[in-house]
Amino acid sequence: MKRIFPKNTPFFSSRVVVRSYPSWRYRIVVILISCLVLFSLAWGMFEAGKQSRNGLAEDFTEEKFDHNLLSYDPAVCRQTKRQQLCTEMGELIHQVQIHNTANENLLKQIKTLTYENDQLKEKMIFFQHLMSGNSKNGISIYQFQLKETETPGKYRYALTLTQGGKRPSDFKGRVRLYVTLSQNVETKTVPIVTRDSKVDFPIDFRFLYRLEDSFKIPEGISVKNIQVQIYENNDSKALLTQTAQPIL
Repeated sequence: MKRIFPKNTPFFSSRVVVRSYPSWRYRIVVILISCLVLFSLAWGMFEAGKQSRNGLAEDFTEEKFDHNLLSYDPAVCRQTKRQQLCTEMGELIHQVQIHNTANENLLKQIKTLTYENDQLKEKMIFFQHLMSGNSKNGISIYQFQLKETETPGKYRYALTLTQGGKRPSDFKGRVRLYVTLSQNVETKTVPIVTRDSKVDFPIDFRFLYRLEDSFKIPEGISVKNIQVQIYENNDSKALLTQTAQPIL
């Protein structure tokens, strides 16, 4: 019988390479070392970016602007070789300054117009009072007030006297003003004097008399009230008396 497979038939197979299988401990060590290397690189990049940002912020806040945008100096800023950023910052600050100046001017105009409007209202009310014929015969205090100004310690007072009647004669007399001051628990009443250091303000009018002026008190003292006394010539007794509280 013939053999199907000849004797000593050669068998060919691919080359087999035998390698040792790494243990799980070795793999864990390699993974930990790789993670540490990546973490170190990431941390180094983060610190570099942080230092660069802090340096830029210090240049434009502490050294150049000195914690105040309005102290911006274009010449000093340009020395840092950031031309475009300095130019934009300068334009922005310039616009802010223009805006602030415009607001201040607008507020001043509003205050002036408000004051003038109040004066016109007072005059209109006064003339309506005269035209209505409700004015009493003889002299009377139409208006007496005390206002605190924007200047600390400065007050402004205004007094308006009227005289009614069909044919009134000229009223000749004097006005005295007294201010009651308070400091801590003590109070004191002092007179307001004229420019000639006199207590009496002479008055001579027929229909209308207006007295308006201001005074200033030292710091730490407050005004409680102001009192006006109207005297007729050759008369030691006050004809009229009125007290006004300070208003804002």
